Amino acid sequence: MAGVKLIVQYPCPKDIEAFEKVYLSEHVPMAVAKLAGKTRIVASKGIAAPQGVPAFYRVVEIHFPSMQALQACAESAGGKQTIANAVSISSGGPPVFLIAEEETFTF
Repeated sequence: MAGVKLIVQYPCPKDIEAFEKVYLSEHVPMAVAKLAGKTRIVASKGIAAPQGVPAFYRVVEIHFPSMQALQACAESAGGKQTIANAVSISSGGPPVFLIAEEETFTF
């Protein structure tokens, strides 16, 4: 199996400035420190969509070398704390969590 990733999709927050402040100053450092086994984190911010407003404000990918590594992280105390924090800071509604297998096409 190729690497897997946990994708966290945050809906548009009620207060973008407040969300960004807590996300960057508290949540990201927590994720970096407590998500054991990750190989990288990619955080994207939705800025436009063909239908007008993007469905999600932030989409974050936490990459792992295997499903076992992702599961071990999610079951750990640090993983549970970080996931709970993601839910608590998402003021626009609960974030959507998705586990995906990654495929890369190089041109």
